[in-house]
Amino acid sequence: MLIRLADTSWGPQFLVPTISIKHYSGRVLLRETLDDEMLRKELDAMRVSGQPFAYSNGWYIRKKGTQSWIKVGESTAREHDFGIRLDTTELENGAYQVLGFMSAKVKTDDMKEIIVSRQNIADFEIRNS
Repeated sequence: MLIRLADTSWGPQFLVPTISIKHYSGRVLLRETLDDEMLRKELDAMRVSGQPFAYSNGWYIRKKGTQSWIKVGESTAREHDFGIRLDTTELENGAYQVLGFMSAKVKTDDMKEIIVSRQNIADFEIRNS
């Protein structure tokens, strides 16, 4: 099931098996997707003409209530929903946030390259035995 956490966002949008899964333990697969149509609309609204040609998604976590993020991975594998594995056994139990920071490289009509990015943040809890 795809839960769209921000319907007006072209990405990232977290993929979760069910809306009720908010507690994680062990190795967790983090994945997300992007919406090409929404990206095109956003580029048009920014008056950027050109074609996206490369994507990357950085993954970060932080303990809830803290300010700094820890990068836990990055993926360019769109065909695998930008997935990375997070080993929660290396972390303390408690409330966390995950940040997906997706970037799209765009080659403009005048052959310049620009990067546009979006973020999404979701709350979750780690409960290791």
